[in-house]
Amino acid sequence: MKRRSFIQLSAFGSMGLMLPLYSCGGTKTSHLLNTSEGFTAFETNAFQLLTTWCDAMIRDQINNPNDKVTHGALYCHACEKIHGRCQESVYPFLYMADKTGDKKYLDAAIKVMDWSVNVDLPDGSWTNMLDPKSWYGTTVFGVIALGEALHYHGHLLPKETKTKWDNRLKRATDFVYKTFDDHFSHINYRFTAIYALSFMGDYFNEEKYKTRSKELALLIPKYLTEPNKLLFGENHPDDKKSAKGLLPVDIGYNVEESLNAVVQYAVHTKDEELLKLLTQSLNSHLEFMLPDGAWDNSFGTRQNKWTYWGSRTTDGCQPAFSMLADRNPAFGTAAVMSTELLQRCTVNGLLAGGLHYQTHGVKPCMHHTFAHAKNLAFVMDNAKKLKKVNKKTPLPRSSNDGVKHFPELDVWLAARGPWRSTVSSYDQIFKKEKSVAATGGSLAVLWHEKVGPIFTASMVEYLLVEPYNQQEQEGEDFCLTPRVERFVNGIWYTNLQDLNAKVNFKDEKGIIDFAIETALTNNKKETLASGGDFKLNYLFDKNQTTIKAQRTTSEANGDTLVLPVISPTGEKVVQVSATKIEIYKKEGIVVVESSVPLTIKKMDKERIFNQVPGMEVVPVLVSFPKNTKEVICIISVV
Repeated sequence: MKRRSFIQLSAFGSMGLMLPLYSCGGTKTSHLLNTSEGFTAFETNAFQLLTTWCDAMIRDQINNPNDKVTHGALYCHACEKIHGRCQESVYPFLYMADKTGDKKYLDAAIKVMDWSVNVDLPDGSWTNMLDPKSWYGTTVFGVIALGEALHYHGHLLPKETKTKWDNRLKRATDFVYKTFDDHFSHINYRFTAIYALSFMGDYFNEEKYKTRSKELALLIPKYLTEPNKLLFGENHPDDKKSAKGLLPVDIGYNVEESLNAVVQYAVHTKDEELLKLLTQSLNSHLEFMLPDGAWDNSFGTRQNKWTYWGSRTTDGCQPAFSMLADRNPAFGTAAVMSTELLQRCTVNGLLAGGLHYQTHGVKPCMHHTFAHAKNLAFVMDNAKKLKKVNKKTPLPRSSNDGVKHFPELDVWLAARGPWRSTVSSYDQIFKKEKSVAATGGSLAVLWHEKVGPIFTASMVEYLLVEPYNQQEQEGEDFCLTPRVERFVNGIWYTNLQDLNAKVNFKDEKGIIDFAIETALTNNKKETLASGGDFKLNYLFDKNQTTIKAQRTTSEANGDTLVLPVISPTGEKVVQVSATKIEIYKKEGIVVVESSVPLTIKKMDKERIFNQVPGMEVVPVLVSFPKNTKEVICIISVV
């Protein structure tokens, strides 16, 4: 060790051990970094959260020297398996070893890298799982993690170990160099390769890496939509347009992975023109952050991995938004708010995939933690460059009023008084029509400044599109997206399957009124021969949200307006009358009142839970009475 010894840092390390391991309501803030290095509140919180996560990962690190297949790996109790990418925890472990002087972190880093031989392939790649036939493209993320670990903290390692790791990193980088071209997989792989090859080109003084990086960087402007410069390419093929002519966009992958890499590249190479373009793109993506730091990916192509804070196997938005906070202070707000939300979603020391894992008794997947820990380590290693990162500047969705349409998505963001909402008619479907996110003119998100989320969309049907990267559903599969529906001979018809829904809106006299024309459709995209057409209205004023559903027939045919109201287990629910339900939250009471009787769906447990985006709901059902064409529901918060 050249710069410092563990003995010299032992006092600092013991102070770190006094920090609380975890808090399900968000970790407490330590003043350790404030007093020792003058860090900002953001960096102090990031360090505290990183400490919490790393300690929990060490707690779940397998210690069985007699079993080379498992010894040193991080065991995922949620998935009951080892995730092959857990070796990427080497970076946060080495950061913590360097910062605290606690040898347990260095030991953990060495153990997890020793274990990584179990996911080695002869061509230099690492596989995503222990199965040697599993996906290998994730090697690029391992390259960045190990590369940054060695760049910033390699001085901690014995010479023999560092040489071994350097050689392994070189083989993995060669694999990325040889394999990643301008058509490789989804766009996030190519965009992360841009940064990986540039960074490794400097680390190894290898010009061919930097040359390939520059070649791939030419792709960046080509993968930004018009007019809002949103990044597309999260589907296969990556540029195939939908029937409406819309390209595949996923907000979660963009902000938590791809944009990080290209911003890191642009900063690393000091490419000012690219930084200006990326600032435009970040500005547009920031429109989708809710006022509590959540990323609205209700409609994204890879919504199957949407968590309320982002996306399951991505790394977090902190690097891109913190590094460019000097260009737009609201970027700093995004980095801070996202980190605070990650704290609130941390359960038993690990990052859970949404707000309600603890209340529903669902274990958090290990993958979330080691992935997001990498980016917090990067932020801490670059803290001296990030002094403008704070949350003094409001987010766009905190201060906006009115409606903004994103034509490249056919998605509308609305704001009126305390209400924030998302309406989606986006018709891009992931994995060849299998994974359906919010569409059909659905009210994909409803959010209130007093109580937070009231509605959030889920997959229409929960499918393990990526079995290694999704958790099994707990209990019945119940879609969380508000909708109208009808069952005919056991077949489900709903507006959520309608890829041809038409949306219009007007904003008059203080009321935003969305008008949707839609048809009840099944999962084969077949509409009902008759009586399946609906008109929906979502009306927002500063006092309430009103949902109207009007059908073309008044016959008693089982039509139902379904309103899955976000509510964790433990909140009191009172049916005040046949037409009124109240849900008591700490911050206020959510009131649902209908023009006709409403009921709560029978459940096996106190709440229904959905992995997308990690929420529990009270499923409120408003059935159309015979001879009634229209039902009206009013939602208010008191």
